[in-house]
Amino acid sequence: MTELFKDRYEAGRLLAAKLEHLADKDEVTVLALPRGGVPVAFEIARHLRAPMDVFTVRKLGVPGYEELAMGAIAPGEIMVINEDVVRHLGISRSVLDFVAAGERKELYRRDRLYRGERPPPQMADRTILLVDDGLATGSTMLAAISAVRQQRPARIVVAVPVAPPATHQEIKHKADEVISLLQPEPFDGVGRWYLDFSQTTDDEVRRLLEISNQREFDSNKAFA
Repeated sequence: MTELFKDRYEAGRLLAAKLEHLADKDEVTVLALPRGGVPVAFEIARHLRAPMDVFTVRKLGVPGYEELAMGAIAPGEIMVINEDVVRHLGISRSVLDFVAAGERKELYRRDRLYRGERPPPQMADRTILLVDDGLATGSTMLAAISAVRQQRPARIVVAVPVAPPATHQEIKHKADEVISLLQPEPFDGVGRWYLDFSQTTDDEVRRLLEISNQREFDSNKAFA
């Protein structure tokens, strides 16, 4: 497959077709990395007939070059550092800690915003399917995997529409299974592989979670 994804919903439907072995499994939980991973995960969860929730992870952007990840944080005081970026740019630990403190506030704000009073999903002894709209450096997904591992799941499966080959291989060493539809080289960023890569809004995240939680799935309708 070399064509572009129309949007995140289409990417989710195409990815779901590669995950048939997880359909109708009572032990499967789909966890989306917000915000961009939520529309992808929504289509996967609907296709697999599995429960869906969010798992909030925050990228640590290099000051002044925020799109460049020097690491990521996840619940449970998890911090994953991109050693290559940190070493190359000479980033100090104090800078890392300063950026992480700000992102940690946003992490917990978003978690409350999306989940409300709902408790965190149960992960022990379950198959956790971590979903995002794509991987670049992989720092965010690595943080998510580290945090989920602390909850003692039976398996962790990572599913993304697109990832560079090197990142795909790195994630394979940390997860039990990794599925990506595209592994292009050169990569040129996640957004390069979507016709519509407009920002997923908080309202859209809450709406899709509400639909998913109410089990209002209609296989003939796309909530795009």
